[in-house]
Amino acid sequence: MEDKIFLLVKVTVKTTHSHIQAAIQELQSKTDLKVGSTKKVKVLKTEIMQLKTRTH
Repeated sequence: MEDKIFLLVKVTVKTTHSHIQAAIQELQSKTDLKVGSTKKVKVLKTEIMQLKTRTH
């Protein structure tokens, strides 16, 4: 069976950005994410879903 699941990741950050949206955008574009397969679950694709942040 093939299906899509959503895993949430909680990240605590300290940043010098003046707007948190800039920090979020930077992390979204520069994060390397790996979700490994198990014996019974083969990971086919992973991606960070882009959060629509407001512009400042």
